[in-house]
Amino acid sequence: MAQSTTRDYYTVLGVPRAATDKEIRAAYRKLARKFHPDLNPGDKAAEARFKELQAAYDVLSDPEKRKKYDQFGPNWEQAERARAGFEGAGFGSQGASDVNFDFGSGTDFSDILENLFGGRGGPGGTRTGTGTRTRTRPRQGEDVEHQVTVSLEEAYFGATRILEVPSLNGAAARRIEVRIPPGVKTGSRIRLAGEGGAGFGGGQRGDLYLAVTVTPHGAFERKDDDLYSEVTLPLTTAVLGGEVQVPTIKGRVSLRIPAETQNGQIFRLTGQGMPRASGAGFGDLFAKMRLTAPTKLSARERELFEELRKIREA
Repeated sequence: MAQSTTRDYYTVLGVPRAATDKEIRAAYRKLARKFHPDLNPGDKAAEARFKELQAAYDVLSDPEKRKKYDQFGPNWEQAERARAGFEGAGFGSQGASDVNFDFGSGTDFSDILENLFGGRGGPGGTRTGTGTRTRTRPRQGEDVEHQVTVSLEEAYFGATRILEVPSLNGAAARRIEVRIPPGVKTGSRIRLAGEGGAGFGGGQRGDLYLAVTVTPHGAFERKDDDLYSEVTLPLTTAVLGGEVQVPTIKGRVSLRIPAETQNGQIFRLTGQGMPRASGAGFGDLFAKMRLTAPTKLSARERELFEELRKIREA
């Protein structure tokens, strides 16, 4: 088997294997701000690095995924699918050595099936003492939960994923395309009826539940359906007023800044936040102004600032 070329996720985030959830989250945020495509337009290397960071954070921020990664390494997903398939064949956690196969004389194949499935929905139901068969009562298949990680942009516009539903109750594994609706949050749970495990005795399939995680963004902080960001504001615009460009998920918009705007002042852009999962409109975007002082002043500019200081101190 070819060895995985994926870099160790702890190395990707620059944290030790014993790092806490808080340390992992802080490391991801710091690096995501540095390599986010919005802040590095056209830089393919930064884009690739950001995707690598997202993949690492997706696993290490999830306690269950991290546990499996620590146990199996980069191939943890293949190992988990193999385990699910093994249990789906009826062995469960007891192990193959505990299953009794009786191939003695006079035993027909239906008897072997009964030994395998224990009368729990075998092909012909269960055998009675008289040798006749009774039909197994139909039972709905097992519900399946699948972890799905999306970016903030995907949570805004919606997204699709190709998922592999593991083999259950002897049915083959399936690949299905699922739709992630706009407005999902971390913790959202999406139900897909009839896409879970196969039923018993002709029963209907179980349901598939998508447990959603939205990765942190380098430029926006999300609180419910609202977004928060910082906008660089030149000192001259803050003093005299003017316009600044404010980034949103959909692109940049112009914001009118009144004269004498202070550092840290927050402006609310109505409807520029995240779509509400209910479909009832959008949240808002709150833009916090961060003043920047001019650099590399010319002699004339310095003279004017000196004059302004004298006036203000008079």
